[in-house]
Amino acid sequence: QVQLVESGGGLVQTGGSLRLSCAASGRTFSSYAMGWFRQAPGKEREFVAVIDWSGRRTYYADSVGGRFTISRDNAKNTVYLQMNSLKPEGTAVYYCAADLNSIHLRVGAPLEYWGQGTQVTVSS
Repeated sequence: QVQLVESGGGLVQTGGSLRLSCAASGRTFSSYAMGWFRQAPGKEREFVAVIDWSGRRTYYADSVGGRFTISRDNAKNTVYLQMNSLKPEGTAVYYCAADLNSIHLRVGAPLEYWGQGTQVTVSS
């Protein structure tokens, strides 16, 4: 069983930066691939980034590539999302998720665990 708690959201101006954190409970965190997703008002939840269990492989949505960086610290059971050059369309609730299969995180398959989300608002 893995429980996920996101933090670090808030209000930021266009062009600003935020770093989201997702703290996981459970001793098996390092076995899981981790992903970040977001859901804007009135829109479906969309994939943002994924990192494999080792932290060596990452993959990003085209809309955030070059601006966002996903990373993890398995010793701290935490995954991060560094968001730079934020745009108003980045306003959304951001969720982290965990799955033993990183492909599931990329292709929208049902995932094993989700956090409760953290709000990010980018003002223009």
